[in-house]
Amino acid sequence: MTETKRLAPGDTAPEFTLPDADGNDVSLSSYRGRKVIVYFYPAASTPGCTKQACDFRDNLSEINGAGLDIVGISPDKPAKLAKFRDNEELTFPLLSDPEKTTLEAWGAFGEKKLYGKVVQGVIRSTFVVDEDGKIEVAQYNVRATGHVAKLRRDLSV
Repeated sequence: MTETKRLAPGDTAPEFTLPDADGNDVSLSSYRGRKVIVYFYPAASTPGCTKQACDFRDNLSEINGAGLDIVGISPDKPAKLAKFRDNEELTFPLLSDPEKTTLEAWGAFGEKKLYGKVVQGVIRSTFVVDEDGKIEVAQYNVRATGHVAKLRRDLSV
């Protein structure tokens, strides 16, 4: 397996401007001055991604109350993200990166093992970006189930 470039704490978070579920552009720079959790997931409306998104949704008030916003990014098109958002009552932005340029810039797309085979795909990853746009936490190959609880423990939220 070739190693995908990984971000680490202290790195500058790669800038992005991506369409949300309604087609409106959202930029990382619009979060300057606030911490933001940026998480990458393979596909909307799949069991693991739904579990993870709903965990973020169910913990949103505590996470927001601790001064953190949440943004989810996948290669899905905005229409699929809108259906996912509406079906699961998600209230944080879901962004579309079908060209995978942002996924690749963050090290969240590349070779991974899936059922023992090496495949190209989205590497489920979560980052905390600080108020100045620096990576504070970088977690790759996270599990969909239990990840939000672990992240809250790690961040003391």
